[in-house]
Amino acid sequence: MNNKNITYHRASTKEELHQILELQSINLISNVSENVKQKEGFVTVHHSFKVLETMNNVCAHTIAKHNDKVIGYALSMTKDFREDVEILKPMFQQIDTVIEPDLNYIVMGQICVDKDYRGQGVFRGLYNHMKQELQHQFSTIITLIDVKNIRSINAHKSVGFQLLKNFPQGNKSLDLVILEI
Repeated sequence: MNNKNITYHRASTKEELHQILELQSINLISNVSENVKQKEGFVTVHHSFKVLETMNNVCAHTIAKHNDKVIGYALSMTKDFREDVEILKPMFQQIDTVIEPDLNYIVMGQICVDKDYRGQGVFRGLYNHMKQELQHQFSTIITLIDVKNIRSINAHKSVGFQLLKNFPQGNKSLDLVILEI
């Protein structure tokens, strides 16, 4: 695959949002085998179209496209959504315990790259584009990673994320990580 044909944008159409949800569904933790979880990683949260669209209207998501197809995404979630996604409420509570109250941050609500495009720099490209687009609005990006998602942990470290806090949630161990932009 030729990286020159991959472009990075902010999501702007309903079709792009539907393609994000399609890619999300394919990679959802409940839809992938144990082998795929270990080797390729997974996403945990399933968003409704309404929530995804509302989030996008506040701060457009970052997407990677190849031939008009969304092949990767990084979701933008402002503090305004701290009560809107049940599974993420504890994350916002944990953020409040480790950052200064006036820190101007954005949560990267989920990142995913189509399996056919992994290992080609799309993950890094999504974060580079997100940083470039959001650097005048926010000082940092914060996200949460299941420690069992080794591929995601390593990928986030490789682009400069640093551990803020590890905490248990149910039967999971989660890393809250931050990237200065």
